[in-house]
Amino acid sequence: MSPVAAAGHVCWPYDDHPAFEAHAAAVLRAGLEAGEQVWYVPGDGGGAVAGLLTGHPRAVSRADAVRVVPLAVAYPGDLTVDPAAQVTAYTAATEDALAAGFTGLRVVADATAFVRTEAQRDAFARYEYAIGRYMRTAPMSAVCAYDRRELGDQVIAELACVHETGPAGDVMFRLHPGATTAEVILDGEVDLSVEELFGRALRRTDLRPAGGEVVLDAGGLKFIDHRSLLTLQRFAEARRTTAVLRTRFAGAVHLARLLDLPHVRVEVTR
Repeated sequence: MSPVAAAGHVCWPYDDHPAFEAHAAAVLRAGLEAGEQVWYVPGDGGGAVAGLLTGHPRAVSRADAVRVVPLAVAYPGDLTVDPAAQVTAYTAATEDALAAGFTGLRVVADATAFVRTEAQRDAFARYEYAIGRYMRTAPMSAVCAYDRRELGDQVIAELACVHETGPAGDVMFRLHPGATTAEVILDGEVDLSVEELFGRALRRTDLRPAGGEVVLDAGGLKFIDHRSLLTLQRFAEARRTTAVLRTRFAGAVHLARLLDLPHVRVEVTR
């Protein structure tokens, strides 16, 4: 993935901090070229990214174009984030950037400190999903970085799956916000190996039924097994709604019929 293509909501696990900082600088330079205000939120290890941007013409012409924002300022409160409050904070920051004449806000944040415990991860993953919904229509983009060496592959997958995009191979599926609060986008493959992860990701969405239904736009879904359909059934039943799975994977229709799932409807799309 090229840095310029990294606009949107990106999960970026890293194994080497200097290499990550070089990538972060490239992403932020692309934001400056697009007329955005750019924020770098370093993790525990600090960072030299701002120094890599000081010579950029837009950074020279506007002192407020590049901001290095401490974790405690970008994510106020304790290290367990309040999802709604954090979305409000970034909404205000984006609006401030627009009012100052920028085209939007681009953030690169090392959020490792916020996901070290299970309770932290649950709150932050809910926030990641919610801010992803905001970024669908707002002029904000973000690269959310995590130290794989500290967190491990399982935690990385837990966080990566609620992002729109990221490096290939970090997660088998992605579950990220759709066009409305009743819609979610499901891409990739969902099988026994990620059954628990899929259920956890579903519970962390802010899906709200419309007309008694929630919709999984699964045009990019390559495979789903019967256990994952049962997970979707339990999710929908608990919320007294019907989950509509719209997918090109015709095998899901046959599985749903065999399982007789009253709270799941599979629709094959082209």
